Amino acid sequence: MKLQLSRALVVEGKYDAARLTNLVDGTILTTDGFAIFKDRAMQELFKRVARAQGLIVLTDSDAAGFRIRHFLTGLVGAQNVLQAYVPALPGKEPRKAEPGREGLLGVEGIADDLLIRALQDALAGAPDHADRPLPEDKITYTDLYEWGLSGGPNAAEKRRAFLKTLGLPPRLSKKELVRVLNTLYTRESLLHSLGLAGLPEEQA
Repeated sequence: MKLQLSRALVVEGKYDAARLTNLVDGTILTTDGFAIFKDRAMQELFKRVARAQGLIVLTDSDAAGFRIRHFLTGLVGAQNVLQAYVPALPGKEPRKAEPGREGLLGVEGIADDLLIRALQDALAGAPDHADRPLPEDKITYTDLYEWGLSGGPNAAEKRRAFLKTLGLPPRLSKKELVRVLNTLYTRESLLHSLGLAGLPEEQA
């Protein structure tokens, strides 16, 4: 059974995210390594998600991972962050030809039980430990399709314009977009804020 997370989980890269997808049920966001330092749209997204539901930061145990962790914590405010730490274990991931600069396993190479324990330890220190479920009126993949944002003509272009209107990074995948929208909005508030109440019928 997957670990249920009410807070958004932040990891460094796509391989970390893919690994954690098999272990947790919740929003998973990536910093794209050091991209977080300069990507203003990504920074604003993390601030908004942190205010809406809080973050759990899970980065590698090397110097680069801690640099990202400290930057992100300062960016969104320590009060909005739970810190999850993996042990500093020597090794390299199978997909890599050489180990990292410090010769340590990254998040993607850490054993499942250690990852779950790291998250559980972080959650144990949360003042608002109880899960906050997603709203019943969830935004779904079907909504994205009906709004012309997925699976139809010019969907990618429309999705980029949609994300720009919301002030969200254009690089969000469809899965990430659904998670983020459900974190920041209800369907009703999203349509109201954009003036899109007739969008499904207009773009069907």
